[in-house]
Amino acid sequence: MQHARTGKREQILDVAGLSVVEKGFAATSIEEIIAEVGITKSGFFYHFSDKNELAKALLQRYIDMEEAIFHDIEARAYELNEDPLHGFLISLKLLAELLEDLPNGHPGCLIASYCYQSRLFSADIRDLNARALMSWRARFQQQLERIAETYPPRIEVDLADVADMLSAIADGGIILSRVLHDKTILPRQVMLYRQFVKALFVGT
Repeated sequence: MQHARTGKREQILDVAGLSVVEKGFAATSIEEIIAEVGITKSGFFYHFSDKNELAKALLQRYIDMEEAIFHDIEARAYELNEDPLHGFLISLKLLAELLEDLPNGHPGCLIASYCYQSRLFSADIRDLNARALMSWRARFQQQLERIAETYPPRIEVDLADVADMLSAIADGGIILSRVLHDKTILPRQVMLYRQFVKALFVGT
């Protein structure tokens, strides 16, 4: 019985996540979610006390998914090459390939969506959003600092800014891909970032 309840909860999150990415949180109604999942309104409130709790669960699931992807990519990359620079370059190539292979392009970024509509959410959700971005900055900055120990940057840069560039490029690439209906833009942007990192540490 517990498994069935968990399954319905995940279905709600699946349907809500697609809707939020497609048209935003404000335009996503509980009514359309329960109709799509095939449950009653009381069934929805069994899993989520209100729409704000749904938003928090969606964001946490997205963060967990992204962290798992980054962890897996990094582990694979550094198994292939232990050198900090080349391992990082491999991880960016693997990330670009992953984004390119998604059947309908990247589904979108809840982080960006929540930022654009921040007034709709409680302070704890805004804090969770900020912590996610800071966590990703710390993850990439740590790798860049390891690279810099062996390959000093050829220009003066703040490595935290270089770490933030990947998040900025990812979100910008998602927007470009969606607006221009070209799912190849996002992986191409990630590969351009890869070229920049290589040039930054070893030149062209």
